[in-house]
Amino acid sequence: MKTLISLVGPTGIGKTDLGIFMATKLNTEIISADSRQFYKELKIGTAAPDENQLAAIKHHFVGHLSIHDYYNASTFEFKVIELLDELFKYREIVLMVGGSGMYVDAVCKGIDDLPEIDQEIRKQLQEKYEKEGIESLRFELKRLDPEYYAIVDLKNSKRILKGLEICLMTGKTYTSFRKAGVKERGFNILKIGLIMDREKLYQRIDARVDRMIEAGLVDEAKTFYPYKHINALNTVGYKELFDHFDGIYDLNKAIELIKRNSRRYAKRQLSWFGRDKEIKWFGPDKKDEILEFIQDRI
Repeated sequence: MKTLISLVGPTGIGKTDLGIFMATKLNTEIISADSRQFYKELKIGTAAPDENQLAAIKHHFVGHLSIHDYYNASTFEFKVIELLDELFKYREIVLMVGGSGMYVDAVCKGIDDLPEIDQEIRKQLQEKYEKEGIESLRFELKRLDPEYYAIVDLKNSKRILKGLEICLMTGKTYTSFRKAGVKERGFNILKIGLIMDREKLYQRIDARVDRMIEAGLVDEAKTFYPYKHINALNTVGYKELFDHFDGIYDLNKAIELIKRNSRRYAKRQLSWFGRDKEIKWFGPDKKDEILEFIQDRI
């Protein structure tokens, strides 16, 4: 049976390097499930694979979009399943690597078709946001769908608004649509997660942010400052620098906030993946153990 191996874990833990190692050993290709790395313009702040890494192993869904393109997890599900149909014609195993939980679940479990949003409800919520701010939306989401509230990026107004739109229009939680059922796939799925001591992970994250700054993240963010309103740029590493450019705080404070928000993002990722009991967890340095685990099950 053809097998999709899904390698997940928090930001900064070493998924990219381990994924390349595994793909080399398993003679396969990599599908990226990191939604931040889809955009060709964003390289430093998303820790996208570099030219050498891309040359070592064929990657799919890295730098295939522009920040101006609309994209969502449902589209990703369709495109990946379509690609897998082709890859499995000549590969026994395909590796999917990434930490974007909703996109990983879209491929592994499927996403139910969401109802078309009532434009009047959307308008009312947008007005509420403009008048009362994001805190009022958070409060409403916590009341209507506490499970989604626990995992959503509470600084991302678009994701909060989306959850509220579904809740108010259907009388059901957004979570219920996302969990309505697991789609059957014509291949096996093996899930591997990377984990390590929390403090050590946070140190790695802080060090990676420092490397990004040294590599030119500030200049990269300046290039895209005119497009700061675009959803693709509403992400850690860019939005803090945009606030710095707006004079809200100095550069040192911006860097401190990038580190803090990256650590918080990692914590949310661990919470998301921690709910999936099918994931087998390993330390990122346990390469041989991971390969043995895979070989015993394929």
